[in-house]
Amino acid sequence: MTSSLPTSRVPDPAGAPALRWGVLAPGRIAAKTVDAVARHTRQRVVACGSRSLERAQQFAHEHGIERPYGSYAELLADPDVDAVYVASPHSHHAELALQVIDAGKHVLVEKAFTRNAAEARQVVEAARSAGVTCMEAMWTRFLPRTDIVSQLLADGELGDVTTFLADHGQYMAFHPASRLFDPALAGGALLDLGVYPVSYARFVFGAQPGRIQATGTLTETGVDAQVTALFDHYPGSDAHAIVTTTLAARTPCTAAICGTLARVELDGSFYNPGTVRFVTRDKVPTESGPPAIVASDGLCHQVAHFATLVAEGRRESPLLPLDETVAVMETLDELRAQVGVRYPGE
Repeated sequence: MTSSLPTSRVPDPAGAPALRWGVLAPGRIAAKTVDAVARHTRQRVVACGSRSLERAQQFAHEHGIERPYGSYAELLADPDVDAVYVASPHSHHAELALQVIDAGKHVLVEKAFTRNAAEARQVVEAARSAGVTCMEAMWTRFLPRTDIVSQLLADGELGDVTTFLADHGQYMAFHPASRLFDPALAGGALLDLGVYPVSYARFVFGAQPGRIQATGTLTETGVDAQVTALFDHYPGSDAHAIVTTTLAARTPCTAAICGTLARVELDGSFYNPGTVRFVTRDKVPTESGPPAIVASDGLCHQVAHFATLVAEGRRESPLLPLDETVAVMETLDELRAQVGVRYPGE
């Protein structure tokens, strides 16, 4: 049993080789990512593209970007762009990712990767055929504290993992035209918030659950407002995972991984940078030190990791392989099916 926690092996993002980036569909998450990259890496965001030239120009002005484009095609034709970050609503992830791949550029796609697993498979197949680097921007997977947890799990410090608990809920006032409540934009709690605990469950157990049971409620527009799910029948394990997500309330957003010898507690929004609290069966706690990069600045880690993959000629991340991204989408598909959410065109 460990008396001290392992040190994170995540490299300093400032050391990652510099790429020239383009951003498609600049919005709130794109702004946070561009700011994090500027503060903590050597990456260069040289272009942004929107369906509105005015919006692209405003984003470029706010973030010091050289070339704003009033169409996605113009950005994809720019020979100075090495890689593209797709930050559109979920409904357009697959369409835009395929355009990026067709242009021969590497692509980082915001989570959730696509609307559904069928779209995810299409993007993955295209990326592999084209020989470009492709990755889901599930930033939690690339944070230093996630690496500490990975080492604890690999070293068997928790014993046999029996229970995983995680929640992600935010209060979002109901507005039918908002992307979060619009079925045409693949709205709902699951793809925006629930993807975090679902993806983390996959990280903890390294496999799909054999059984998924879900209950949920829908908004007036027909997207999921709240979902609670039980995962079990993991291969070779009697473990259970319970994950919840909601648009109706700000929940603690914590996670716990519980084993026969010890448990790990992740607070302060488990999907953000933060500490790892390791508690033995005898209630002896050990806590990691505070992260050097905090809050949304932690988005820089996934971008630096992606840039390193490209520089090394690797086409997928060993921390989040494309097949695992597809598996997470399959789980989200099943959850939506059980609570009765279907997007237009599916």
